[in-house]
Amino acid sequence: MSPIVDGLDWARVVERLLYLFPPVIGVGIVGVLQELEYPLPGLDFGLFLVGTFGYTVLTVALAAALVLDAKRVRRRPKASGNWRPHPWLNGLFALVWAPVAGVVYLARRHRRFGTPPGWAGWWLVVAASLVTSVAGLTAAVVAFLLAIPGVVAAALGLAGAIAVGAFPVAIHQDAAYVCTQSNSWRPNPGVYLGLAFLSLSVAPLQPLVAGYYLRRRRQEIGLGGE
Repeated sequence: MSPIVDGLDWARVVERLLYLFPPVIGVGIVGVLQELEYPLPGLDFGLFLVGTFGYTVLTVALAAALVLDAKRVRRRPKASGNWRPHPWLNGLFALVWAPVAGVVYLARRHRRFGTPPGWAGWWLVVAASLVTSVAGLTAAVVAFLLAIPGVVAAALGLAGAIAVGAFPVAIHQDAAYVCTQSNSWRPNPGVYLGLAFLSLSVAPLQPLVAGYYLRRRRQEIGLGGE
């Protein structure tokens, strides 16, 4: 194997590829909705193509990254604690259901190797996504009751943009940081990334997950960081 390829931290590549899935899926959905409600020649079809082919490219790239990282883990049996992931099974799983395959792999990998912590202030982004989502959902409900369709669309669009773009990245990164600071609570970043992905399709789940996470973080290490 090429030294350049072998020298990459493929687990971090898996993380970054997963971060791109929600925006790409969101672009595809926007393309479909605009095609149905506000037909604009070319633009809507272009957005749909970005969503469709973007998802395909990310799926193939994620499958390759999982195969390469699993092969590296298998070459380190002592460090992995007898966890020997099957490279090609993980790659096939990614081709079938890429985001879930990546999340499951990262959650299992974290139990053996941990996840390198990043910026201590990611909790601020989690809090911002919580506030924006609650405000957006509240405005949407009020606008619906008052029969103001434009406000409904604007409120949901704002809340959705924050949740899709920032929440999964923020909660995954912050959970990795908390794991290095707390002895009594060690949130698995992969599990929280999976919950964040699920909350994108189950809107009320996002503020629940964010609220619970921030409450536990405040109890364990406070809202802040070095």
